[in-house]
Amino acid sequence: MNKQTHIMHITFDMRIGGTEMVIKNIIDGLHNLSYSHSPSPSSLNAHNPSSSNVSSLSSSKCLVEDPTIDSGQDNARMTNVRTPNPLVGDPTLSIPTIHTETGAPESIEWAEKFRMSVLCIESPLGPFAEELQNNGIEFHQFNRKQGFDTNLIKQIRKAIKTNNVDIIHCHQYTPWVYGVIAAAFTKTKVIFTEHGRFYPDSSTWKRKLINPILNLFTDQVTAISKATKQALTEFENIPEKSIDVIYNGITPLKINQVEVDKLREKLAIPKNHTILGTIARFDPIKNHTMMLNAFSLVLKQQPNTTLIIVGDGDERTNIEACINKLNISENVMLTGYQIQPKNYLALMNIYLLSSFSEGTSMTLLEAMSLSKPCVVTNVGGNPEVVMNSKSGFVTPNDNAIKFAQGIMKTIKSTMISEGLGRVSKNRFDKCFSEAAMNEQYQKLYIK
Repeated sequence: MNKQTHIMHITFDMRIGGTEMVIKNIIDGLHNLSYSHSPSPSSLNAHNPSSSNVSSLSSSKCLVEDPTIDSGQDNARMTNVRTPNPLVGDPTLSIPTIHTETGAPESIEWAEKFRMSVLCIESPLGPFAEELQNNGIEFHQFNRKQGFDTNLIKQIRKAIKTNNVDIIHCHQYTPWVYGVIAAAFTKTKVIFTEHGRFYPDSSTWKRKLINPILNLFTDQVTAISKATKQALTEFENIPEKSIDVIYNGITPLKINQVEVDKLREKLAIPKNHTILGTIARFDPIKNHTMMLNAFSLVLKQQPNTTLIIVGDGDERTNIEACINKLNISENVMLTGYQIQPKNYLALMNIYLLSSFSEGTSMTLLEAMSLSKPCVVTNVGGNPEVVMNSKSGFVTPNDNAIKFAQGIMKTIKSTMISEGLGRVSKNRFDKCFSEAAMNEQYQKLYIK
């Protein structure tokens, strides 16, 4: 038999950002993808808190347990019993080979396709929406009112019923609250993905009281990192057993080396210079000033080094003042905002991320896709992405001396071999590619 599983992604909007990129990558990878599915279609349980099943996903193979930080510092649902995922570890239920000519799955019991749509609770939709709409993706757009908008719940519920939605995939906390209430006591399954947390993290007693109840009506909660999962448990009172980790995934960058060489020539960077760099908005949370202080220490030992900082924002004045105070302007380049920064990223020999807080940085993943060793702070998902001393270095948060030491070790290592970069690329391919992410979401959607 043939059927389509209609998955509606519920989010704030589709402007350019990490969450929006993940949604786009899921849709690009899975919309209209055929797959084999042994269980009956009736395995999509009616959306009732007593009838759903939560199973563990297989992304744990990518988790980094207790990473060694080079600093000397220590660094389901409540009512359900988890059952093994029937798609994990059973070769008879694996995703089939897609026929190269017809695009149809081979040797299947019955074929099923994903149909994707997007519901935005705010406007404007944003540039990613236009691209997806041009590819035939249906959008629903609402304008959330201030306060708790009960009318929005009615609008979402109507959209779910009218469009025969099988699964709503809610991205971020607020879309989840509206989505799960709208879908209550319908046949529609609910998935909630938390993409990151504010810094400093916090919650309210009301959320801690209501979230366990909302979780009863949610078929699966996922987080983009172990750190995000822990935050959901600590600050949102969502049971740890209800949350699985599915890492963000991106399409690896493709680079034209001729263009990269021309850019280096245009920037007049000496051929004997090691290029460090970062791409981030100029915001206090990115802690550029700590990076600049660390870089000034690096220059004392490695004067043939250039730092490229791509981005712009309200923190620019403070960043420029810090550069002048440290007297390192000859070795630092502020490029401003770049619409397509990939050639700048390709120029960098080492990628730096000095943030006070991170979920899973998409630019960090892009750097890894280009085989860049990375030096990052030990916050959020960073120590799960970068394997300390293997694909780069993870250093204590807001510590310029340790960050500089990590940079120096990376520079010295890259002078000897490309080992750090190779491990970085291999880890990306295994855990953080779009294909790796979509494999996990595909299993989640069809279980």
